[in-house]
Amino acid sequence: MPRRYDEKTFDIAHLRATAEKCRNWGKWGPDDEAGTLNYITPKAIVAAAGLIRKGKSFALGLNFDRYGPQRGLWGNRFNPIHTMLATGTDAVAGNQDANGLRYADDMVSLPLQCGTQWDALGHIFYDDKMWNGYDARLVDSDGAQKNGIHKVRDRMVGRGVLLDVARHHGVDFFEDGTAITNDDLNACAEAQGVEIRRGDFVIVRTGQMEDRLANGEWGGYAGGDAPGLAFETAEWIHEKEIAAICTDTWGCEVRPNETDDASQPWHWVVIPMIGITMGEIFYLKDLANDCADDKVYEFFFCGPPLPITKAVGSPINPMAIK
Repeated sequence: MPRRYDEKTFDIAHLRATAEKCRNWGKWGPDDEAGTLNYITPKAIVAAAGLIRKGKSFALGLNFDRYGPQRGLWGNRFNPIHTMLATGTDAVAGNQDANGLRYADDMVSLPLQCGTQWDALGHIFYDDKMWNGYDARLVDSDGAQKNGIHKVRDRMVGRGVLLDVARHHGVDFFEDGTAITNDDLNACAEAQGVEIRRGDFVIVRTGQMEDRLANGEWGGYAGGDAPGLAFETAEWIHEKEIAAICTDTWGCEVRPNETDDASQPWHWVVIPMIGITMGEIFYLKDLANDCADDKVYEFFFCGPPLPITKAVGSPINPMAIK
């Protein structure tokens, strides 16, 4: 069973040693801005397309609306604000007739990481550097001059794998503070009969989102304590050479964190040092139930970001197709 942390287990020296061990800077050249997405090859995409056998699609994105998970616990994030610019009420009232066309139109205002989303490689810094050694100051008031999400607009496609760790351990969801270890990931993959390969989009289910949706209350979901990946899984990610890591929680890693020396220490390593794209707040219930039914945990995955120029994140509605 994944372990609960009642005391801190490492210090900043271990964090920095792990960061250096996992650093991929320069692996794909000095100008790279895609990181581990480079592991995805055309051959791998063709093979992933062959995983579509039932023609069944699963939307992994949470609805973007006022009922989302944001409760002001993390930075300036809030739930989407949807505003109608023109309505059927306007049309029937005759307010649009001078234009010769009756229509509806709308807009939305939202933080780019308020719901199901990708973290871009310009999102997290290690000291004063970001992915591939670029100066953190290259993310300025005009946006990310390097490692913006638009640079990978055509890269989020390939083989997806669900690791349903919660179901593997016979629980509906993990309690906050439950850390999923390397052994947990490996044992789950073995039990499911699925191999983790280079270039995979690995999606880990904790069940936390489903618990909050069932209770009708998000609580501290977005910014508070959570089950998640143990710090040691940074090395698992590095060794497996996967393309992306995703979970059904707000930040992928376990909270409370396993150290007092840094906030979100796993983030320090995986984004700026390994160069991995991270997916958060994934809705996994329907996909997980189908995988449990047919015992097939691999699928074609497609989750392109909105190509918002120089953004450090993007809302998405990723798809798993079986």
